[in-house]
Amino acid sequence: MSFTLPPLPYAYEALQPYMSKETLEYHHDKHHQAYVTNGNNLLKDSGLEGKSLEEIVKESYGKNAGLFNNAGQHYNHLHFWSWMKPNGGGAIPGEVEKAIVDSFGSVDKFKEEFIQAGVTQFGSGWAWLSVKDGKLAVSKTPNGENPLVHGATPILGCDVWEHSYYIDYRNRRPDYLKAFVENLVNWDYVAELYAKAAK
Repeated sequence: MSFTLPPLPYAYEALQPYMSKETLEYHHDKHHQAYVTNGNNLLKDSGLEGKSLEEIVKESYGKNAGLFNNAGQHYNHLHFWSWMKPNGGGAIPGEVEKAIVDSFGSVDKFKEEFIQAGVTQFGSGWAWLSVKDGKLAVSKTPNGENPLVHGATPILGCDVWEHSYYIDYRNRRPDYLKAFVENLVNWDYVAELYAKAAK
């Protein structure tokens, strides 16, 4: 399969004031496009052509760094755009809320751990909520790495590379993460991924 860049599922200005039109134009049109272009070039003659994106990510991990970095970031960003929506945040669908409370004790405790994971990821990377062994877990990964390569299924991720927030928040990563959790998360999409992962 070759990688393609889908359009955003909303207008470039739809996430303001929490994420600006300028951020989305650069992040989607330039950064994500670069992962797609580079990933396609590196996929040629890799022996992984024809595999699904998830398989390419898992099978290139630790073996083909260039392909892994670009395929991983393509996977991460495909979901990232859907993990956000205008007027996001708010009420969490029942099944997901129950799983969060079962795993973390409360929704507030989950939010605290998720934000902390993003704040403490040194340099570029991601904060994650994943399903692993039937439980929910918060983690963080460097660069383009994601929970797929650690035997988990990501159901929510926040990009903490500087290009994701620097235009809007400068060096205030904690403020960006708080805005993401409280005002941007598309919990319906999280619930959809949780339903598949929890089967």
